[in-house]
Amino acid sequence: MPGPRGKTKARKPKPIVNVRSVARVPSEEFIGLVDDIEGAEGWDTRVKVLCEFLQLPDLSRRSGLKKVHANFNEVYHNIDDVYVANIKNEKITGAIIGIYTKMCADAILRDKLFQKGLVSKITPLIKIPSTRYLALRALTTVTHHGGVDIRKEISLESPSLLKIIQENPDDLRAAEMAISTMAHAIGAAINQEDSPAPKYVTAANIKVLIPVVIDFMRKPGVTIQLLHHGLELLTHPVLHCWSECKTIAPLQNLLVACLRSADLTVRVSALGGLLRLEALSSEEDQRQFDPHKLMAAIERRFPDHLVDILTDYGSMRCDTFLTMTSTADNQKAMMKCAQDKDLYSLGIKLAELITRTEFSIAEGGFQMQDPRTGKIEINRDIGLPFIMWSDALPHCARAIRAKGRPGEEDLADMITAKFFIIRSRIPDAIEAAKRGLQRNPKFAYFYYVITLGKDHYEGLRSAKKGLKCPKMTPFVRFGLLHRAVELAGNLGVCRIQESSPGDRRYDEGVAFLMSAMEDAKVYATEAPPDARHMKNVLYWYICLTLTIKGPETPADLQELQVALKKLGYADEFSILLGTIPPKTQLRLTQQNIVKRYPTAVQEWKDLIARFDEVMMDERPISLEKAEDDLAAWLDDLHIDQGEEDECQPQRCSHPRISPNTVALYRCSWCGNPSAALRKCSGCEKARYCDGGCQKSHWSEHKATCRT
Repeated sequence: MPGPRGKTKARKPKPIVNVRSVARVPSEEFIGLVDDIEGAEGWDTRVKVLCEFLQLPDLSRRSGLKKVHANFNEVYHNIDDVYVANIKNEKITGAIIGIYTKMCADAILRDKLFQKGLVSKITPLIKIPSTRYLALRALTTVTHHGGVDIRKEISLESPSLLKIIQENPDDLRAAEMAISTMAHAIGAAINQEDSPAPKYVTAANIKVLIPVVIDFMRKPGVTIQLLHHGLELLTHPVLHCWSECKTIAPLQNLLVACLRSADLTVRVSALGGLLRLEALSSEEDQRQFDPHKLMAAIERRFPDHLVDILTDYGSMRCDTFLTMTSTADNQKAMMKCAQDKDLYSLGIKLAELITRTEFSIAEGGFQMQDPRTGKIEINRDIGLPFIMWSDALPHCARAIRAKGRPGEEDLADMITAKFFIIRSRIPDAIEAAKRGLQRNPKFAYFYYVITLGKDHYEGLRSAKKGLKCPKMTPFVRFGLLHRAVELAGNLGVCRIQESSPGDRRYDEGVAFLMSAMEDAKVYATEAPPDARHMKNVLYWYICLTLTIKGPETPADLQELQVALKKLGYADEFSILLGTIPPKTQLRLTQQNIVKRYPTAVQEWKDLIARFDEVMMDERPISLEKAEDDLAAWLDDLHIDQGEEDECQPQRCSHPRISPNTVALYRCSWCGNPSAALRKCSGCEKARYCDGGCQKSHWSEHKATCRT
């Protein structure tokens, strides 16, 4: 045993194999151990001395940890005897924390130690200079690998950690471990969808925490680990502590500046933080349409420059004209039905209107003047099975089915789905659409309906498949494009934040973002300038361009001037048609980024350069290896079971990555971006969402396939 021998030899506990319960040993029995610990140099040696004294197995090996599992109560009892008897001896208590840290490599042992009060044993040692690094390393290890409950408990120690790094502003090593611990702990406590418990928010002390972390990130000599964990920590409170975060300009400027990093992971983390910053203070997007406002706008006449824009595009192809004519056609069809009571003919007309524009089925009713009062009222006795016009849809669908004419059942299902959409019964609408797809998988509107659901993966897949349908109206096509942008954009940001470079989920996230930007570009170029969703798509296009291109984007945003000008026109159309553009999450995020970008880039360029230093010697990822890894993963994939929620914290890793070398996985038929694609068994190059896409592509693919 290293170190000088004491005059009194310490009595060792029995080996843990076949250990029986023993009474607590009096503190005098540890005199020899105290001498050995005092004579040992360094914490590794002290931990080894204590392990030998306690006759613990090799804690660095699985076999050793299994022995601890088998005798946990006895092992813990013996260790705790030493702890209680020598609680004022910082070297012994520090060595015990070192043993516990080794045991925490095993998740079950870590949870058991946590239940025994491990955190309360670690935190006092953080305040002692000689044990500070050991205790911080132990806390970092436990937090890094711990579950949500452990992390939440540790987050309550944030005030102590914050105080330590404030009192030791030049101790970058302590700051790195403290910030790493708080990043994982505070993230678990407050970065969640539901409002966190007040005690976690109080412990985080956001107004003090954020400036302190930013100051440390500015310091020369900080490690890349501190920078990454610092950025991670800064993005955690922005959702539920948004009001405090919005008062801290350096935080917002730093996040915006990070969009210029050469590291895609950094850029996406920053975009995710900026999006969450606006989530709870934003407004819902426009969901209703008022035809009276449309008619009033037309009567007022559009400004000349907007008229020129509509004329250049083609006035009769624009949303304003289509909505106006569809509303009039809907009214005429209803009046005709009031006369002839022909629900079948009404249904055929409504089916045509549904695919013409979003608000073609305007709400209304058959009106009459009360002879006694002179007031205009709804006529409830017109001889039809409905009173309000939207209630006609299910009756029309039944009338079409009753005719039984070939091909018209698709129209009946479409009318049914539209009725459910109007009534905000989206699950019922999706069910109707899926029934229709079983009969006719080339009916684009059914795919559009599915994109409105809560399942984003199913929605994106449906949007991409719908865009491959041979026949569809411009409204359906642009609706599918809009949904593809929104779904892929959200999925991409989430995927990359939840994974690490090189992971399947990360590569999938990159594919989502690229798909969203490409579809946004198509929409912005080809959709009507007065389209209701033009604003949302341009918000995504601007944010994604900055995020994907990073430092390639000019700091003056000259590259985005065309998009920003088009966005200004879209706002004008919206206001003219009676709707002030709502302050949606995306709108506020895009405005915040554009407003701050030039100044933020200049302010934080030195820090961003340090983020990027580790990128310089990055070797390109092997795309061939990525494909082989994906194929191996797909062999055990059950895509029909959907995505499983992952409750445990994600592995934390900050490897270097060059975004330009990440493989993008696209279905060879519909273009759906996903890592969950099946290889063609013939050529092993083409990839497909499923058998349906493979079958649809075969007429083109068979010429190049090896089979």
